[in-house]
Amino acid sequence: MDGNRRFARNKNEPVAKGHDQGSQALRNVLEICMRLGVPCVSVYAFSIENFKRPKSEVDTLMSLIKRSLLEISQHGDLLERYSVRVAGIGKTEMLPPDVLEVLRGVEEMTRHHKKALLNICMPYTSQDEIATAVQTTVQRCVNRELQPDQITQDDIDEALLTSIPGSPPLDILVRTSGVRRLSNYFLWQTCADTQVHFLETLWPSFGLWDLTPILMDYQKKQWTRERMSKRT
Repeated sequence: MDGNRRFARNKNEPVAKGHDQGSQALRNVLEICMRLGVPCVSVYAFSIENFKRPKSEVDTLMSLIKRSLLEISQHGDLLERYSVRVAGIGKTEMLPPDVLEVLRGVEEMTRHHKKALLNICMPYTSQDEIATAVQTTVQRCVNRELQPDQITQDDIDEALLTSIPGSPPLDILVRTSGVRRLSNYFLWQTCADTQVHFLETLWPSFGLWDLTPILMDYQKKQWTRERMSKRT
């Protein structure tokens, strides 16, 4: 979800306004995905590196995140309608106590939802996730639950923060705002089968007309793979 600040600057509005519009875009995109039957959506809401930004901006972002989570908990009709479970992914202990409390409340409120999953990655970086997964795997060796020479990719996969029920392999990764890099997001999960799309659209402007071609392209390639596999 990139481009909130630039969106605000382009309109000569406060940065907070851009983040607010970005939050609304998330709600819109989530509903589109649910209507189209997408079972899992993951969003990069806040990087660990974002704590290096000016305190005033960090405080604004935390306030916005808290407000968005409160809106979800108080008006959870969208999550209820599509049975969406919410999961916080990342070093959540770094969040301010009041924000963490609201996040845990939303997770608890939606824990019985089974049809879809919304991963909110915050505070998160892929390097931190991978390092933590390696530490967990090493600890399993120390505890004699696993032999060092038997460690496989699957062992690391199982230790990742995204290894939760309902979180499938990464099929599509979308980066908005014209930036052509992954910015420390889902580096392990992005594999040969992941379709990566870099769009010029700023996140607050991202919507149905941006998402539909991406999903159609993915479906087309899936059909092509299925036909090729049947021929062989």
